[in-house]
Amino acid sequence: MTKLTMTVNGKDVGPHEVPDDLPMVDYLNDTLGLTGTKFSCGIGVCHACVVMVEQPDGTITTRRTCIAGATSFAGAKVTTVEGHAKDGKLSDVQQAYVDHFAFQCGYCTSGFVNAGTALIERLRKAPVAKSQVEDTVHSGLGDHICRCSGYVRYYEALRRLILTDPTLTKEG
Repeated sequence: MTKLTMTVNGKDVGPHEVPDDLPMVDYLNDTLGLTGTKFSCGIGVCHACVVMVEQPDGTITTRRTCIAGATSFAGAKVTTVEGHAKDGKLSDVQQAYVDHFAFQCGYCTSGFVNAGTALIERLRKAPVAKSQVEDTVHSGLGDHICRCSGYVRYYEALRRLILTDPTLTKEG
């Protein structure tokens, strides 16, 4: 057993005493009651379970929670899908997915929201040439599996969001 503390969606949580082998997805769902992060494949392939993690240098990465132990997130700053909307307003990525009817069943949506948001945050620091947006979106979302085959709409929503925000692209 390990005493675990971290920051989730801007709030300090813990200490919680958790089994050393508890998957992070179970910690989020069962201990914190944050059920937006989904357990799907259980082997880290589909990426439905990804959350965003802020690195010490301020960059944002994503991590799969079905194959990562909760204790490996000790002290981390984690954002789940529940942490994106602010004051009742969806984030830009969430709104883009809604506007483009990107999801069907919605099971994979939290993973796509976190991956899309991490990509947007990366582009805020290092804009990409407009000619590279397509490849950038495929790189950012390419590991995610949508069993309903909503890829086209997820990709299109993120592509349009990037191309309509002049701070995310540069000429070229």
